Amino acid sequence: MFKLFRNAVVIISLMLSTVAQASLEIVITEGIDSARPIAILPFTFKGANLPKERIDEVIAADLMRSGKFSPLASIKMPQRPPTSAQIDYAAWAREGVEAIVIGQITEIGIDRYTVSFELIDVLKGSNSADRQSLNAGRLTGSNAHILDSRETTINGSQFRQYAHRISDIVYEKLTGERGAFLTKIAYVLVNRNQQFPYQLVVADYDGANEQVLLRSKEPLMSPSWSPDGTKLAYVTFEKRQSQIYIQDIYSGRRTMLSSSPGINGAPTWSPDGKRLALVLSKDGNAEIYLMDVATKALTRVTNHRAIDTEPSWSPDGKELLFSSERGGNPQLYSVNLLTGATRRLTFEGEMNLAGSYTPDGNSVVMVNRTRGQYHIAKMDRQTRFLQVLTKTNLDESPSVAPNGSMIIYSTTHGSSQVLALVSMDGRFKARLPAVEGQVKSPSWSPFL
Repeated sequence: MFKLFRNAVVIISLMLSTVAQASLEIVITEGIDSARPIAILPFTFKGANLPKERIDEVIAADLMRSGKFSPLASIKMPQRPPTSAQIDYAAWAREGVEAIVIGQITEIGIDRYTVSFELIDVLKGSNSADRQSLNAGRLTGSNAHILDSRETTINGSQFRQYAHRISDIVYEKLTGERGAFLTKIAYVLVNRNQQFPYQLVVADYDGANEQVLLRSKEPLMSPSWSPDGTKLAYVTFEKRQSQIYIQDIYSGRRTMLSSSPGINGAPTWSPDGKRLALVLSKDGNAEIYLMDVATKALTRVTNHRAIDTEPSWSPDGKELLFSSERGGNPQLYSVNLLTGATRRLTFEGEMNLAGSYTPDGNSVVMVNRTRGQYHIAKMDRQTRFLQVLTKTNLDESPSVAPNGSMIIYSTTHGSSQVLALVSMDGRFKARLPAVEGQVKSPSWSPFL
């Protein structure tokens, strides 16, 4: 419906929802059966003060949520060897497990721990061509099956962070793609019963360690990460008018970038972090502009009687993708920033909105409306093949993980507005509802 596009243009959310807590909890809804089997063994511990965080549980959850791995349940593990030298490869192969993570934690001082782990390829361990000798069904003498092994020292507050680091290593070794478990998400919460009902929140990608950056009496919208992951650009209505601010995540310092008459909306950072693409209506119509972050100098990009909005940068910074109604219903267009040449990219469906390039630049992720239903879709730029990825209700605001493996978006579940995840191939799906209430406007951070 055109109302959704109009709301994106005027940058005002008419839905007020209740959120009591910011904490998110990922609920897997589809896709585990097609994932690769893997085992994350409980890390052995030597010391007096057992850590509060279970590293093995965090790693297993990370890999499961990626949609590409299915961690073996603890009750089904045929053994729990403390090191790779004691693995019975035949037993693990019978369970269909492809890889094993084994780790140890040693307390070495007050709030100081040494953590070591090994990533073992079960198939290589079972392959006689990779073995030097066999003793009672256990591999000895060869390290070809050990894909990675590391040791580091951390303090008690770093267990969860280091678990995400191990997950990144395992993911990259087994898929060839960089992991994105150390990334964060930003999103907006609303609670009309509080003095400051709108909250801008940053959390780990899995919803843990949430941090409220800003509380406001007026709407907050469209958070966008800087390429270095230290700042957020966003829209606020704190002075009863849309304004664009940049906020440093670590210091909390805020800088106003745009407060022109009319619309100030949809800020998006350039890949080099020097410019923002944004939507302004200061000259009468909603158009795309570029702003130099250092000088605040403006360059107008579009000039059309139609509404142009939702700009998004190509990975090389040479093009902008945007939504426009210049062809009738809203569709996606691209503009070459050097030549100004503009072309329409989408034709399938009743309308297409909120487009963004995947990190490799080969596809465009968007909201597609077909037969009145709004779903997240992906279009191959070469073949123009459009694949609808979701089946949920009123899907919007897609944001792609920096490794291109997942998409986070806003949707409805029952009477609530929640965040959801879908893998880039559409096979894996999950919801991220708050403990109580509703969340929206997600933005996935760059690699941190």
